[in-house]
Amino acid sequence: MNALKPKELESVLKAFANRRRIEILQFLKTKKEAFVGSIAEKINLSLKSTSRHLAILYTAGLIEKTQKSTLVYYRIANDLPEVARRVIALF
Repeated sequence: MNALKPKELESVLKAFANRRRIEILQFLKTKKEAFVGSIAEKINLSLKSTSRHLAILYTAGLIEKTQKSTLVYYRIANDLPEVARRVIALF
């Protein structure tokens, strides 16, 4: 297991430091995969705000995305840092 560099760890921890992003991760953990519209509806947030939170989670390496036709689907990343894996296991 490789230790995260301080800047990488900061990015991961900041991604967890928001209630909406935690709700997104909880939803993706149970749903496995979802597009931005269904995520926004579930957490009761606008598409624009939800997309912003998804971008932060993606940049932190916590989620992955796949384009299917005109929709982008999100899921929890397979290659999570160990610290993120442990936090998500608490959900």
